[in-house]
Amino acid sequence: MPLGVVLRRSPGVTRWAKWSWRCVDVLPGAGDADWAELRSEAEVTDFHAATPSLELYADETEAYLHGLTAQVPCLYVVMRETEDEARPFDIVLVTASPYEAQDYADSGEEVIEKIAMPAAIASWVHAFVALHHKEEVFKKRRRDKKDITLVEDGIGDPRIAQMADVYRSPVQAKKERLQ
Repeated sequence: MPLGVVLRRSPGVTRWAKWSWRCVDVLPGAGDADWAELRSEAEVTDFHAATPSLELYADETEAYLHGLTAQVPCLYVVMRETEDEARPFDIVLVTASPYEAQDYADSGEEVIEKIAMPAAIASWVHAFVALHHKEEVFKKRRRDKKDITLVEDGIGDPRIAQMADVYRSPVQAKKERLQ
């Protein structure tokens, strides 16, 4: 599904940052755009920066379900900074998976913006999850049937002859013999 990404440019709050950029909305089914100005009030301007596709994958339905069950279902916009002042960000992707967004956030090279998921997209993602999600059956791990009481591998030190204290170090045994 094509989603138009709307970025808002507003004046920076510090003297070191001239502009503050935020992702404020997504436009479901939007046409192609390349930093088209949507509206401008005072010094605040909204841009339709790009129109990436929201792609869903059947093997990631657990992540989508996790995102849908959040208090506010969200989409994540992954952006990469550029040197161009007219187009300060490249829109890498839009995802409904909080796990995928976390993977991008771990690298520290991208900027991740969290946007509330519009109802139309939420119902589309929910229908996709209902169609493709398969719960994994929990399999309890079973212990080996091996009898571990026969040999005490790795307990104590073979240089200690007596079995009284198998955890005693050889240095302590030598001191005891000298006394």
